[in-house]
Amino acid sequence: MTQPLKIAVAGALGRMGRAVAAAVQADPQLRLAARFDRPGAGDPAAELVSQADALAAADVVIDFSTAAASTALAETCAARGGPALVIGSTGFAPEQLATLATAAGLMPLLRAGNFSLGVNMLMGLVEKAARALPDDYDIEVFEAHHRRKVDAPSGTALMLGEAAARGRGVDLGKVARHGREGITGARPPGEIGFSVMRAGGIIGEHSVVFGSDEEILTLSHSARDRGLFAKGAVAAARWLAGRPAGAYDMQDVLGFR
Repeated sequence: MTQPLKIAVAGALGRMGRAVAAAVQADPQLRLAARFDRPGAGDPAAELVSQADALAAADVVIDFSTAAASTALAETCAARGGPALVIGSTGFAPEQLATLATAAGLMPLLRAGNFSLGVNMLMGLVEKAARALPDDYDIEVFEAHHRRKVDAPSGTALMLGEAAARGRGVDLGKVARHGREGITGARPPGEIGFSVMRAGGIIGEHSVVFGSDEEILTLSHSARDRGLFAKGAVAAARWLAGRPAGAYDMQDVLGFR
């Protein structure tokens, strides 16, 4: 009988840490080997262990904490030759990304800004569509989230824009258009636009529209439950286990690379 894959959860007291732990425990092919958080974190009933003990017990660590904590964790895992690391933290500075790249040279490391399998499938399809369709198809990225979201456009919308730009072979920073108001003039060729809505309790809606004079193609994704992000991270951990050292993301998991 194959032994269950041993998963440790970093940032275990956070909302995503708890969701990931629950997703691991719900899968009979996985074992929740350990949970850990920053030193001095509260909740004595949480049955946390030290980082050193967690790394020693795990085949893969899943980390939704902070950019700084994830960077330090990657350095520690790389120095000891593992375990493999799945990172869902966001907001990395350039020097932190450089540290992660160095760590990935010594261990398997997978990082993604969104672990929804559907969103990552959408990104792959958007890149392929942008590469295949003629340049006279305008591209517009639309996203909607709950009223409490403080940034716009969403990180996922920007990732979709980057996917479209890669497909077109252009720099998103040079062709992005964030919002329109007043007498804007005709839409410039090659522009990738972003449209944003904030209302109610919307978890996440993302669409990418390819529009020509003759037709409109819309690729879209709707999130219905935040648990999907934990499930995607667990799927990533399962895929990453046993891989050679290297930097991976969800496009690798889904076979787009």
